[in-house]
Amino acid sequence: MNKTNKKAQDLKCLYRDFPQYFVWAPAKRAWSERSRRKVIGRLVTVSPSEGDRYYLGLLLSHVCCPTSFDDLLAVDGQKMSSFREAALKFGLLNSDSYIEDTLEEAAGFQMPSSLRFLFATLLLCCSPANPRFHWEKFEAEMSRDFQRSHPSHEYCSDEIRRKVLLDINKTLEQMGRHITDYHLHSNCFSLNCQDRLTKKSVFSSEGRAYFVDGPGETGKTFLYRSLLATLRSQGYIAIAVATSGVAASILPSGRTAHSRFKIPLDCSRNRICQLSKQSSTGKLIAEYKLVLWDEASMARKETIEAFDELLRDIMESDEPFGGKVVVFGGDYRQTLPVIQGATRDQLVGSSLVSLALWSKMLWLRLTENMRAFSDPSFSQFLLRVGEGLDPMDKDNQICLPSNIVVPFVNVETSLNRLLLCVFPDLNACWNDPYKLINRCILTPKNASVDDLNGVLINRFPGQLHIYTSSDRTLDQRHQSDYKDFLNSQNPKGLPPHKLLLKENCPLILLRNLNPLEGLCNGTRLICRQLLQHTICAEIAFGQHRGKTIFIPKIPLQTSDTEKNGIPFIRTQFPVRLCFAMTINKAQGQTLDYVGIYLREPVFLHGQLYVALSRAKSAAAVKVLILPGTFDDVKLDCKTRNVVFTEILELSG
Repeated sequence: MNKTNKKAQDLKCLYRDFPQYFVWAPAKRAWSERSRRKVIGRLVTVSPSEGDRYYLGLLLSHVCCPTSFDDLLAVDGQKMSSFREAALKFGLLNSDSYIEDTLEEAAGFQMPSSLRFLFATLLLCCSPANPRFHWEKFEAEMSRDFQRSHPSHEYCSDEIRRKVLLDINKTLEQMGRHITDYHLHSNCFSLNCQDRLTKKSVFSSEGRAYFVDGPGETGKTFLYRSLLATLRSQGYIAIAVATSGVAASILPSGRTAHSRFKIPLDCSRNRICQLSKQSSTGKLIAEYKLVLWDEASMARKETIEAFDELLRDIMESDEPFGGKVVVFGGDYRQTLPVIQGATRDQLVGSSLVSLALWSKMLWLRLTENMRAFSDPSFSQFLLRVGEGLDPMDKDNQICLPSNIVVPFVNVETSLNRLLLCVFPDLNACWNDPYKLINRCILTPKNASVDDLNGVLINRFPGQLHIYTSSDRTLDQRHQSDYKDFLNSQNPKGLPPHKLLLKENCPLILLRNLNPLEGLCNGTRLICRQLLQHTICAEIAFGQHRGKTIFIPKIPLQTSDTEKNGIPFIRTQFPVRLCFAMTINKAQGQTLDYVGIYLREPVFLHGQLYVALSRAKSAAAVKVLILPGTFDDVKLDCKTRNVVFTEILELSG
């Protein structure tokens, strides 16, 4: 408007004054002159922690009659690289001298890892005007330990810089932020050669599909977030989805693929996505630059085929995925699609590697493991477990390192020791529930999950609240015959009939309530208040971390695949306790401390690898193996490892 309208140019309004003279017409998507003069405009407040939005607001409050974003970036005839830099040049921000003094003081202690943590804390809490200046000044001090570990002839400076930034990013991600939010990645952050290849390919390609493969801690999530941030900062549309809700919650604006693309839950019967070209989502898909699909190795082949058909239909193209760029990511050392009662051949045949389009995908591998720097022996052990290379006996059992195993005395004593390793002080966790969120006990089966959650909720401080569900058969004629039976059932994916909760306990959401607001199946929550008809909870992960939400009781229907043969509807709060979860549910997460409870051995490909690799080092893992899972009671470090070597061969 300022560029084309003479009145606007003559008025030279600030952003806050603009609505006094002009009004936005949504239908025309244009400004027009206001007929009524007496109006009160309301400006949306923006926190300094929101980065560029905040600095853009500062500039709009002080620059009269800007004609473009480039106009706002221009200061004294020089174009700045960011709104933050422009605001600093305008003198709208305070000096960062106290931040520089803080880092200077701490650098004298020569503790690089602590200095990196301090730097991340200052980024999070102080929103420095020029973080790159502080990074460049103190990069050497923050890199000392990496430089000592890797002589110059082995590691170039770019690779050391990458490792330092990844370590800083880990602290930022724990608080729901990312290093790309602070403009530290464009010039001074160097991806490794595979990462650079991936980014170059995505930006230059015309309609290619890729699969990014890499074990845990090789930087897949960092690469995804970097791709998304770079594309979105340039005005492109980039869609982030994942097979599981837990993995989706980690991605910026991530959603499950089923939710985003309306893919049927059971594509073996119906592969038609309930999405039209004319819908808002259909139009969004037609315009996107990139779809990024994490944990694609967990997706069924039919699900990917339904997605392919949807894109071909929307784009009216016979090209794979409608000629669009799609980046799949995953790790075939991890678990495969879950199909009840399927044979080994059926599981392999239902995975993405059996897709006809698999041979047409460009396959990229990330190999550098950040875990190898802090715990190289554990990193190598995990790869051997994931690829089935660790020595096995005739029962497919391997021997775990003794330092991660809880010795078996008896069930009660040893289980109590495992619980204390993972949750050493539940009273402290009640006062600060976020201490709970990055600690969890993993186990292969839902029955063990329920038992562990039951033990821990009774130990957790606070008043116990019991919520009872209302269960009814789909056919009302059978209600009286099965009422007590239905109450006793605990189907997968449904909350229990009796839900035992306490304030500040950890929860996991079981349904997609509002994916746009971060409420997906698998979202981790903190229970804040328990009312008669409502649970007040707080989102614990992702970009919506800290948001308070209210959860009502809703009707939930059992899956068609349930074995009891009696479909029914349970009206209950769609949550479960989350002190413990199944190994499959935890895939895609990185935790600070992991307990693994093997009351029964693992039974699916990749389960043991997934469980062990959720932590960053051996010091953060404890495993309890109960008698009955091995032949010799003395060998409480032996357990089964299930690996389908054929899936690893097919995946490259």
